Amino acid sequence: MASIVLAHGAWSAAWAWKKMRPLFRAAGHEFFSPTYTGLGERAHLARPEIDLSTHIQDVLAVLEFEDLTDVTLLGHSYGGMVATGVADKARGRIARVVYIDAFAPKDGQSLFDLVGPKAEGNMRAGAAKDGDGWRLPINPMPPDTAPEDVAWASPRRRPQPIRTFEQKIQLDSKEPPPPRHYIYATRNGPGDVFRQFAERAKSEAGWKNYEMDCSHNPHITCPDALMALLTRIMPNTWEDK
Repeated sequence: MASIVLAHGAWSAAWAWKKMRPLFRAAGHEFFSPTYTGLGERAHLARPEIDLSTHIQDVLAVLEFEDLTDVTLLGHSYGGMVATGVADKARGRIARVVYIDAFAPKDGQSLFDLVGPKAEGNMRAGAAKDGDGWRLPINPMPPDTAPEDVAWASPRRRPQPIRTFEQKIQLDSKEPPPPRHYIYATRNGPGDVFRQFAERAKSEAGWKNYEMDCSHNPHITCPDALMALLTRIMPNTWEDK
């Protein structure tokens, strides 16, 4: 049985993984889903100073205070930025990192670096217009999301502090990273920014690559399929190590 820790996506929080919780529980796994400062039930703490380091520390604190080891660390979307930083700073606690249609930065890269200047410009313009310059307006959910899921999720999503996308990640560990697994959602639409990381996972040592016939949020749109794939990934400790 695994200890699973989540680094969730932007505009989101622990609540978005509601469908996955009973699946993890039924399989006997411990699932920890910390919500980042300024989002979800911690939205009242939102402030302009929140950056990527803040969110990395949010997850590191759970590892420390729960004294977790041999962790399967999940990073979804923006959460790949967070998971990369967590794995760098708590290498001894992490058994593997699973990137779920997520950003996988190298040292010195920000999320804005990875989405490109056009997307960055659009998001900055949105923050200037509707977010006092520091709150990034909420991205739309994938078009194939069921209406009832849109109705459930939309009121719970919150603007993302812009510094979380601006700050360049700093990777300091001299140890090799833990085994990394990349799950690519093949129904990504125009402007797909995640294929670059799937291609990297195919060509770079230390990665395993997987694909799912789904859009960007499999934890919402197809939780059973995501659970089946994670179940394939998590038991392979002898192979990973």
